[in-house]
Amino acid sequence: MEIYLIRHTTPKVEKGICYGQADLDITETFLEEVEAIKPHLPSDQIKVYSSPLQRCKKLADALFDGFEIDVHDDLMELNCGQWELLPWNDIPKEEIQPWMDDFVNVPVPKGESYVDLHNRVVKRFNDIVSKQESAVIVAHGGVLRSILSHITSTPLKESFDAFTLHYGCVVKIQVTEDSMTHELLYNYSRQGKEWHRPTV
Repeated sequence: MEIYLIRHTTPKVEKGICYGQADLDITETFLEEVEAIKPHLPSDQIKVYSSPLQRCKKLADALFDGFEIDVHDDLMELNCGQWELLPWNDIPKEEIQPWMDDFVNVPVPKGESYVDLHNRVVKRFNDIVSKQESAVIVAHGGVLRSILSHITSTPLKESFDAFTLHYGCVVKIQVTEDSMTHELLYNYSRQGKEWHRPTV
C-alpha cells in the first residue's frame, strides 16, 4: 500500500504574512506547478483526500479530475487564531515570545498549538491507513510534517529541520505490515526559503 502526500502549490499571499487556516487562493503559476507535479503521481485509480481550503482542493481537483475528493477539516493547516493574515513582524513581542519559545505546546491566541494539529492529523492519517487502500493526501506543510514526524518518530520540535517540504512537493509513503518508509519524489522551490516567523 502506498500513501502519497502532496503539498498545495504557491499560495496567493505576500511574504512575511502569518497564515494557517485563512482560505488563500492560488497564484498565476498554478497550472505550471500542476504540470510539474503530475509525473510523480501514481498511474492507478486511487482514493483522494484533501484539506477543504481552496489552495488544496483546487490542486486535488486539477490533479485528479473526475475522482471523488474526500474532504476533511482535520487535514487543514494550523489554526493561527488572532494572528491570521497579520505580518509576522507586527505581532507584539510579548504575545509571540511564549509561542516562539515552545511552538509545539503553546497555542496561538484563539488558535492551536502544533501538538493540537499533530493529534488531529495523526488520527485522520491512521484512519486512512486502516482502510488498507492506496491513497493521496493533498494538504499543508504542517500536516505533511506531522505525518512524517509520526511515521519516523521525529520530535515535532525538529520537524521543520528534518523535513524541508516546498510548495507542490510529493512524498511517497510505503506501508507494509510492520513498517512505513518514505521517499521524496518531487521537492522544488520556486521562491527560496519560506519564513514562518518574525525576522527580528
